[in-house]
Amino acid sequence: LLLNRDMVRPSYFTPAEVASHSTLKDCWVSYLGKVYDLSPLCLSHQGDVLLKPIVASAGTDISHWFNKKTRDIKSYIDPVTNCEQYYAPHGRFIHVPPPFPTDDWANDFGRPWWKDDKYCVGILSHKTRKIRIINTLTSQDTVIEVCSEETMLEILRRYLKENTHAGSYTWKYAGRNLDMDKTLEENGVKDDDEDFYKCRMDDDSFLQAIHLYFNDDLTET
Repeated sequence: LLLNRDMVRPSYFTPAEVASHSTLKDCWVSYLGKVYDLSPLCLSHQGDVLLKPIVASAGTDISHWFNKKTRDIKSYIDPVTNCEQYYAPHGRFIHVPPPFPTDDWANDFGRPWWKDDKYCVGILSHKTRKIRIINTLTSQDTVIEVCSEETMLEILRRYLKENTHAGSYTWKYAGRNLDMDKTLEENGVKDDDEDFYKCRMDDDSFLQAIHLYFNDDLTET
């Protein structure tokens, strides 16, 4: 039996999508290439002063908090105690122990949140790109930002907010049908961002265009 590729693929997110979740009740961050929804953590610790550094960083990438090799919070040797401590210049936060022994520190929480995969919701795109999608039936011309790792089917799902019947169209590039299980690059839709940058050209004015042709049915997606 063939596995549905979409069933085992992770979700990819753009930095802009992460940035849209930037409140106490809707708190996302990214670090070390993955995206985490810390909203449940914020809810369970609501009112705790140790939430402040996390909420202040909501919607951003906090990879600089971490040691890339150990994937743990960066540490340093305290000059007073000569003990290794977590390095938190932005302020101590949830699950980071105090610098000195104290009777009000409970360490029975299990895994610290930055090591708990239950908060992981997907992968941060290594490279995003913009594409034009032109509906040949309605002449609607839409520019959307997508993840370079996404298949055309996943891009179609992004486009559904613009056209709920996007699945009822044949997607083409340069007159060729696109393979919806492949990425833009795999379909031969080159990412020209670097070339435009070198030539100091406005890439938004010369975006690669995908054309949609109506199939004359109302396939629900």
